[in-house]
Formats: sequence, structure tokens, C-alpha cells
Amino acid sequence: MSLMANLLCFSVLFLTMSFSYCCMAHKWPAGGSTRFYDFKVQTMKVNKLCNTKEIVTINKMFPGPIVYAQEDDRIIVKVTNETPYNATIHWHGVRQKLSCWFDGPSYITQCPIQAGASFTYEFTLVQQKGTFFWHAHVSWLRATVYGAIVVYPKTEVPYPFEHPYEEHIVILGEYWLRDVVQLEREVLASGGAAPPADAFTINSHPGPNYNCSRNDVYKIDVVPGKTYLLRLINAGLNMENFFAIAYHKLTIVEADAEYTKPFTTDRVMLGPGQTMNVLVTANQPIGKYSMAMGPYMSAQNISFQNISAIAYFQYSGAVPNSISLPAKLPSFNDNLAAKTVMDGLRSLNPVNVPKEIDTELFVTVGLNVNKCRSKTPRNDCRGMNNGTFAASMNNISFVMPTVSILEAYYKKIGGQFTVDFPGAPLRFYDFVNGAPNNAPNNTQAINGTRTKVLKFGSKVQLIFQDTSTVTTENHPIHLHGYSFYVVGYGTGNYNPQTANFNLIDPPYMNTIGVPVGGWAAIRFVADNPGVWFMHCHLEIHQSWGLGAVLIVENGEGELETLPHPPADLPRC
Repeated sequence: MSLMANLLCFSVLFLTMSFSYCCMAHKWPAGGSTRFYDFKVQTMKVNKLCNTKEIVTINKMFPGPIVYAQEDDRIIVKVTNETPYNATIHWHGVRQKLSCWFDGPSYITQCPIQAGASFTYEFTLVQQKGTFFWHAHVSWLRATVYGAIVVYPKTEVPYPFEHPYEEHIVILGEYWLRDVVQLEREVLASGGAAPPADAFTINSHPGPNYNCSRNDVYKIDVVPGKTYLLRLINAGLNMENFFAIAYHKLTIVEADAEYTKPFTTDRVMLGPGQTMNVLVTANQPIGKYSMAMGPYMSAQNISFQNISAIAYFQYSGAVPNSISLPAKLPSFNDNLAAKTVMDGLRSLNPVNVPKEIDTELFVTVGLNVNKCRSKTPRNDCRGMNNGTFAASMNNISFVMPTVSILEAYYKKIGGQFTVDFPGAPLRFYDFVNGAPNNAPNNTQAINGTRTKVLKFGSKVQLIFQDTSTVTTENHPIHLHGYSFYVVGYGTGNYNPQTANFNLIDPPYMNTIGVPVGGWAAIRFVADNPGVWFMHCHLEIHQSWGLGAVLIVENGEGELETLPHPPADLPRC
């Protein structure tokens, strides 16, 4: 879309979707417009990879509709479920200031929207701008239920970089020929690993490397000499991915919807849940260049899709049916390439990082193998050592309750969760090199719906430590309701004596890739009351229990109290 068309489209949205809004209890101070969107959860038939199947979508669009807004706008989205599946929508990266009820993760802040029902999400983009995305947050539906959120700066506030000639949204995804809801059920019932996706996709298109996909290709037409802003989003389920454009440099200017110091690289790595804005200048000879998306797999002995998705970055004047010049991606297990991207991320300006910490948490993240308790182990115990795979934080494997935790917390409904999530592992050992992988060592996880309660205003430091039970792996950990400063990371076991922290200009993110066989340190102020999910964004790991919940108590000030629940909150 050209810049002029983009602005025109945005102006039309501004005029048609803005309306006055008053008298809302606990409404955040006015300052933006209100924009209304209508989302219908619907199935549609798609023909991909030589197969026709029904997928779940929003408004029969794949990817789904783009939500456009400006900083400080209020967003109202009515979601009507016209499918037989349960549904919710999570607004990934939106900090949901005083709007926890509308965050979207099923059984955490709401019960699912059942077939035939509807729910209206309302939230304000308080001091937020950049590239976000929305996705389903129940079962594995987000394999196809996702779309971009583009939040522009306030009127007449420029980008802190050269204004691009055009902007394009590029969503990385994974596609399965199987029904993903049924697939999740079967994988969990088997106790074994998840099968790889049948294809990677760029804006839902696999590209010519896949069967029957020669013409199923996304393309950006470019003008020689012009600079383009690509809004990259990884909406994949179970894979982290490298992305590159043949013979073109990418300059990162934003990560997780926060500006960064410009950092130029040949390729980027995004885990599921991460977004990144990059500038690309069409400064090469006229031609057709490949944009490639390939796997980053840091775990050992895991099967994965190794065929790259391809899109075209095509110059005007290029021969239409010419062969595209190939993009060079790192090898699938190039940990250094992933680290190099992270090393380049710095906040644009010096930031106010919490210095005096009053709440410290140390959280291990990793996999487990539970003992087989089935009478049909060949069917149900296909994990390592004839056990069943699980995943955990501090060796607690998270179990979803039957009523949403937020509702149970707010209404004081007992029996749904406990408040004893440990602030450190139950025992310390050599997490990276000495994990208990074989009998008689215990690789069992403890099941529980455990939460950690934080006082309002707590200055929190959280250390995530990867473990090598089953395998070390880069885990993209997402925290709902907050962004956080990534003050440090490294390989091996975390050692506070030798850890190097950046307290000047660390990146401000919402999803951090905890390095394979390493650790990451984040800091934030717990100033947003509610119930917030913290989990691995690899969907199979979340299904296996790699998550926990932080409950932030109310403060005492006027805008420090969680509002009452909306009238149309779905029932379980």
C-alpha cells in the first residue's frame, strides 16, 4: 500500500470509526479517538499445498483484518463466534492498563466465547505505538486466527527515522493440513512431541518451494532507490524463524512496539510473539529478490520443517517471470546469528530502569518427562524414556482451571488456584549441564495452578534460566500486561557475580527469547493490577504447562484499582 493510500485509508478509518465516548467507569483519561471493529469468528475453505481444508478465521480473512489506530486511542472490538470451537482474542503486546478483563487468554482472564456467543473487548493504547498483533488464545486456533495491529504516533509526531516511501506488514506463520484443535488433542493424548508444520508461510503464502505453491506467493513491488518499512510479526505456533531479503540489508528501528537505536543486519530472528520494524532500501540492481523465512531450531533431536517460505521483493522494471535471486539464511541451529540480533537491540534513548529491586524471582524454564501411568503405553507414552512430555516453570507444570483465574480472584471463588508459586526453584543444581535426564533421576514435574502475588508498585527483577532436561532450547517467554527491560542475558547458569547488566538503554520488550542453555534478566514495575499470564510462546510448550500467573494487587490511588468485570463476560 502506498504511503498516500495508507494515510487516506487511515483518515477514512478515523472519520468512520471515531465517536464520542463518555460515562465509562474507570475510563482511562481521554486523549484519543475511539475505534470500533467487528470480528466474526468464521470458518472458510482454503486451497493450499495441493489440499482443500476448512480453517478458522476472523471475517473469512487469512491473515485476519488489520486493526489501525493512533497512540492513546480506545479500541472496541465485538467478537461474535460463528464456529463450533471455543474462541478468545489476545491483543499481544497491548499493556491493558486497567483493562485486564479484556486481555484474552482463556481461563486466565476470561472463559472462552462459546459457539453462538459474543464478547466485546475494550481497551486503550496508553502511551503505546508501533507494531502489535492479535491472535486466538485458546487451543491451537492461533495457527490461523491472527492479524496485525498498527498503531501510528499521534498526529504530526514523526517517526524517529527517515519516513519510508511505503509500509508493508509481513506476518510469518506456520500452516498445518490437519485440524489444529484435533491435532493438539492427539499430541497431548500421545504424550509425545508435536509434528512439524506442513509449511512456513509469509502473509499466509508458502511460496514456490512447496508443492502446488508456485503461484501462492506474497510479493512486494518496489521502486528503485526508495526505502520501505516492513512490519515483521512472528505469528507461528511452534517455531522460531530467521528472515532475510536477498542482497539487502535490514535496519531494525523497533522491537516489540518500542523504538530502538538503528541496527543494520543481514538477517533477523523472531520467536513466536515477537514483532520487529525494519527499514529496507531498494538499492540493488533491478531484479526480483527472495524474501525468505526459515527455521531456527536450538533444541536437540526435534523434527521440524526445514523448507523455507519464499516471498518476492520485486523491483519495478524487473522481468516478470524471471528467477528470483536467493536469500541466504543462517543454518537452522546458528545460535550466534540469533544472539547477534539480540545484541544489537538497544532502546532509542536512555530509559528509567528500576534500580532498587524489592522483589526478586528466579524462574527455571524447560521440559520434563513424567512417568507413564497409562495401561496402553504404546499409545499414550511416546515421550522420552517411554514417559510423557511436560514443561514447567520452577518445575511446576501449569494446569488450566475450570473458571478464569481473574474471575475467581475478583469474586473470591475458592479451589481454582493457589498463591504458592515459588520465587525460586525448589532445588538448585547445574541447570545447563547437569539436568536429570535418565533414571533413576527424577524428571517429573509437579502439576498445579499456582500464582505469584505481587504488591502494587513492586520493582521486580525476574531471572529466567533455561534447563537441559530433555534438551536446552531458546524459549520465547511472553508476559501479559507489561513490557519489561531486558537488562541482561548470557549462556550457562546465571551467576549474579559475573552477570553483565545494561541499566542505561536496554530494550523494552514483551517477549524475550531466553537463550539456549542460558539465562535472561528482566525488570519492570508492577503498576498494572490484574491477573497476568507468563508463558512460553511455543504453543506445544504452553500446552505442556510452561507457564505461570502473576497477580498484581490493587494500589491505593485513583487509577490503581482493577475495574469491575464487564456485563457480557463469557461464562464457563
